[in-house]
Amino acid sequence: MNYIKNMGKENIELDFKIDKLTNSIENSVSGEIFGTTVSLLDLKDCKQLNKTDWLFDWKLECKTKGNQVFKLTTINNPAIIQGLISITDKGDHVFMNLIENAKFNKGKKKLYLGVAGNLVAYACKLSFEKGYEGIISFVAKTQLIKHYEQTIGAKCFMGNRMYIDTKESFVLTKKYFNDFKL
Repeated sequence: MNYIKNMGKENIELDFKIDKLTNSIENSVSGEIFGTTVSLLDLKDCKQLNKTDWLFDWKLECKTKGNQVFKLTTINNPAIIQGLISITDKGDHVFMNLIENAKFNKGKKKLYLGVAGNLVAYACKLSFEKGYEGIISFVAKTQLIKHYEQTIGAKCFMGNRMYIDTKESFVLTKKYFNDFKL
């Protein structure tokens, strides 16, 4: 796993893939769309996470001061976590620390499409709600910079630090949260 130093704090270079921008999440075989909900990951949820099912240590992420971890679930099955995102409120924007699809939503045989896009859109939504004009940032693996530019409209700020500006953030937020209003 690659790390970089940033203002005295280690940041992980994110390597999530946007497989498809959907209106929710979509079954990769049937094309069926499932409504989703994003909510704070609580301690009970954290204890139920199996280390072998996740690349990152989400229990540690939950304990890290200043971080908030959110889970994506389907409305019809809130017990199954589809993906996780950790964010930090930077006072003028939202920073994505980590984002990860559940093990069964990775690779060629993934169950659902749109999980990562949904989580990024949620970070954008939170940024709007906090009064930060939808601006979010993250550190990308170098080989994925073009992917993020093309799929979610992210822009490079410095090196591999990227951000999503108001216009692109609004488009993502509206795609996944169609009742969202500024």
